[in-house]
Amino acid sequence: MITIGILIALSIWALIPRNVTQRVPDAATGRMKDTTVRRVPINFGLDLQGGIHLALEVDESKGPVPDCADAIQRAEKVVRTRIDQFGTTEPVVQIIGRCRLIVELAGEKDPGRAKSIVQRTAFLEFRITDMRNLFRDALPTIDQTLRQAGIRGSGESPASGVAQLFGTDTSKAKSDSAPDANAPGALSALLFQGSLPGEFLVPEEQVARAESLLVRPEVRRTLPRGIELRWGAQVESRAARPYRALYVVEDRPIITGEHLTKATAGRDPTTNQAEVRFSLSRRGGRIFAQETGRHVNDYMAIILDGRVQGQPPIIRSQIGSEGRIELGGKPLEEANDLALVLRAGALPTPLTIVEERTIGSTLGADSKQAGYRAGIVGVVLVILTMLLYYRLAGALAVTALGLYVLFTLAGLSGFGFTLTLPGLAGFALSIGIAVDANVLIFERIREEMQHGKSIRLAVDEGFKHAMSAIIDSNVSTALTAFILYLVGTGPVQGFAITLIIGIGASMITAVFVTRTFFLVWLQRRPAMTTLSI
Repeated sequence: MITIGILIALSIWALIPRNVTQRVPDAATGRMKDTTVRRVPINFGLDLQGGIHLALEVDESKGPVPDCADAIQRAEKVVRTRIDQFGTTEPVVQIIGRCRLIVELAGEKDPGRAKSIVQRTAFLEFRITDMRNLFRDALPTIDQTLRQAGIRGSGESPASGVAQLFGTDTSKAKSDSAPDANAPGALSALLFQGSLPGEFLVPEEQVARAESLLVRPEVRRTLPRGIELRWGAQVESRAARPYRALYVVEDRPIITGEHLTKATAGRDPTTNQAEVRFSLSRRGGRIFAQETGRHVNDYMAIILDGRVQGQPPIIRSQIGSEGRIELGGKPLEEANDLALVLRAGALPTPLTIVEERTIGSTLGADSKQAGYRAGIVGVVLVILTMLLYYRLAGALAVTALGLYVLFTLAGLSGFGFTLTLPGLAGFALSIGIAVDANVLIFERIREEMQHGKSIRLAVDEGFKHAMSAIIDSNVSTALTAFILYLVGTGPVQGFAITLIIGIGASMITAVFVTRTFFLVWLQRRPAMTTLSI
């Protein structure tokens, strides 16, 4: 009973709606901003809440593409880097077959904006980071400009972060000068010096504020000439806290992706460390050799669609038409990702939309209501059948069935799976599977009682001898659902996921919860000679 109570408490906790911070585009400025929304833990798929479905293929109208599979793989990487502009939960970006890309944005209502973003060709740049620390040296001036505009620092930044930026002991400065004279300003309070020149780390929860300050006209006028600011593509974790990197790079790229012809990941034969080897066109090789020769021992940022991909590597020597990017002790998987980024921005291939479906919110609501009605009708019929046919034992099974529903929904929420319309069908099917296990147990208990065994012994024998059939049927169904998940796409995967979680919950409720209820009932009535089954 304690175990069942813990499971119920954890399930309820997983299903409580929470306030979450979500990054969405500002309708006025078009920039991303943080907003707090009330989020129900279970995510609804495209067919339940509406949205946009796009199927894209490589545009071969201007000539055939030698390898459409590689082109669509590069396109998937590019689309994934842009998809956060929509602020949707559980977006689907998936390659179907060899040469088709599926994009599903649940809740998105602007098909024109979605198409313009996913169809835009990729743009790759190589830029040198701010080796002269122009931005760092300009931070005091920028903070002063913001103070004059009435914007002051929050004073929450740790002294160590400020000391990293300015190389000063802030505690001493406070004692030797007027109060707050050397306190971190509005912008510098958000920035922490990274491990290389031109790299700053911003706590993820402060990114929106930092962006709002950096786009102010007075700040842009104060920025030193010859530099630009670019955000990192991924969120990094430092000291168990999420940060996003802000890179200061030169405003002129040393080369762009149009000159890149090849990029592959591998390992250095000598050191066995991960690296990316790339090839440039003849003209690109000349430009790259000239520029990298001027920037030996400088850091080079790799920028795709305005986002810096990974931490900039160092230029150790002049690079010509054939070069390599050493990743040190990083895993080979990161080298593969970087090679894919380089190929994604090289010789960009436009995408054409071959299928487009916009599902309105009304259709999504209708689908949800139809699914709910079907599930409720199925559950009510199962409850009536169990109560009429198995009486008290059926009532115990129905109580366990209620916990099954709770555990299944908590499983969907806890693992972050998206509930789709086929998923509701899988949920209803797993209810039948849960009842099927109870039917096998009850029929076996009946047989044991007909053989003259006591009630307690009949219950024990019924659960014991029905177990093999229950395990066989559930394992075979779970294997089938697992195969559907591996080879299927969106709706089929939604059905399979819900079915797998439902099978696990049905095993717990039918075998463990129902048996516990039986034992509690028998313990309270030790003199009982008949069982209502």
